[in-house]
Amino acid sequence: MVSINEQLQKILDYIAGLDPIWAPVVFIGLYILATIFFIPGSVITLAAGVLFGVRWGSVYVSIASVVGASLAFLIGRYFARGWVRKKIDSRPKFKAVDNAISREGAKIVLLLRLSPLFPFNFLNYGLGVTKIPFWKYVGASWLGMLPGTILYVYIGSLFKNLAELAGGEREKTTTEWVMYGVGLLATLAVTLYVTRVAKKAMNESI
Repeated sequence: MVSINEQLQKILDYIAGLDPIWAPVVFIGLYILATIFFIPGSVITLAAGVLFGVRWGSVYVSIASVVGASLAFLIGRYFARGWVRKKIDSRPKFKAVDNAISREGAKIVLLLRLSPLFPFNFLNYGLGVTKIPFWKYVGASWLGMLPGTILYVYIGSLFKNLAELAGGEREKTTTEWVMYGVGLLATLAVTLYVTRVAKKAMNESI
């Protein structure tokens, strides 16, 4: 049985051989589908750096990730709300996030997107059942995902081709360490902020 990674490798190789006009279109479509179907997007984001370079790779991934996240959000809000709610009920930490978002909205979403510890694909669906307005979600998600997008595309651009990316290991650059540090700070910030907001809400309810 062919693994998802092998399938992705074949699709990415196919995109690499496409006409420059169609390659971005197919790439964006692939990324959107991967987001909706819970396929990790890190490999695809890295591949964008190889295929399109840092500038255009970042543009294409940014468009695709926002569209995919928006579609997943709408599916979670209007079509799969019951399933998503069950998943959230089994994750106490996310329930605290839900309470915090109902009070602070886009601020929490921005911090969540900056943090690498919250699963991107599930977060898209989970935020759909919160009270945050759709356009605030889109704006905060785009802004919060942008640093990580540029970082991963940049890392991908350091590889010569997709074959090297598929099996390559490299030493981390200074830029990577800085961005990882930013992600760690964002994780601490969102944890402390959500805890404080949840505690305040609990005290007020009492």
